[in-house]
Amino acid sequence: MDARMKPDSAGPAIAGSAGRPSRAEVEAAVRTLIAWTGDDPTREGVKETPARVANAFLELFAGYEQDPKAILEKTFKEVGGYDDIVLMRDIPFHSHCEHHMVPFFGKVHIAYLPHDGVVGLSKLARLTEVFARRLQTQENLTAQIIDALNEHLNPRGAAVMIEAEHMCMSMRGVHKHDVQTVTQRFTGVFAEERAERDRFFAMVTAPR
Repeated sequence: MDARMKPDSAGPAIAGSAGRPSRAEVEAAVRTLIAWTGDDPTREGVKETPARVANAFLELFAGYEQDPKAILEKTFKEVGGYDDIVLMRDIPFHSHCEHHMVPFFGKVHIAYLPHDGVVGLSKLARLTEVFARRLQTQENLTAQIIDALNEHLNPRGAAVMIEAEHMCMSMRGVHKHDVQTVTQRFTGVFAEERAERDRFFAMVTAPR
């Protein structure tokens, strides 16, 4: 987390630097938005909202301060020669649409074929969080996860599928509920061999 945006327990805003807004500017912007909706930013129920929103944003968008390389740099080579698919499915995530800043959420399925060792399984979930906790599109989130896998693990192949519901469709705009958007990307052996893609799909859709 960037120290420039950390809450100050004493109350005063922490000044920004390098073009990043200060805490005071962030809270002032939220007060402006509250007023723009037609509400009174000084009334009891919302007067502390600007500070709460600033704190929430630190958590919701923490991915900007995290490095995927640090998450994937440690691998384990003593795995008994295992070189088949490693799959983690149904990784829950939530993110925010970069177009409307409303949530989209769902599940991520990640698989790779090890080249020289494996990474701790929790790291795949953490990698998802790094990119999900940013302003995103689902397509870009899919690409970022698989690109990071390829860059830092150098697997023989990788596969990523995301299934998500977008609040920008269900709570505004066309107001269509329970619509699932599916994105997927394959590299290496998964891209080259239909049989490997079929195995991936079979493992993802197998009964829980």
